Amino acid sequence: MFRKGDIIPLCPEQLGGLPTPREPQEIVGGTGEDVLRGKANVITASGRDVTKNFLRGAKETLRITKSLGVKEAVLKSCSPSCGCGKIYDGTFSGKLKDGNGVTAALLKEHGIRIKNEKYI
Repeated sequence: MFRKGDIIPLCPEQLGGLPTPREPQEIVGGTGEDVLRGKANVITASGRDVTKNFLRGAKETLRITKSLGVKEAVLKSCSPSCGCGKIYDGTFSGKLKDGNGVTAALLKEHGIRIKNEKYI
């Protein structure tokens, strides 16, 4: 059960400068960990590279969570930002693969426990 003040709603994609609603986006060439290391990109369904937005949003989310002492994050499943454990495979076909989104990977690297909304 959550108490008042326990939930801090954030959207890394909005924090990274992307609009809502937005075109579908997927990590192409790897996982969120690979994006953080410059080995994969986040691409929209129409082919636009939005990797910089995802990195900016992940870093801003980390800054906020650390400043507030967050220990655990509940993230949106399958998202290229927030997916934890499973993300879309980068083909825009609806297929999933093992991996974390960009923000999920960054939070995890900094010791914040991550889980998706389906298992809270």
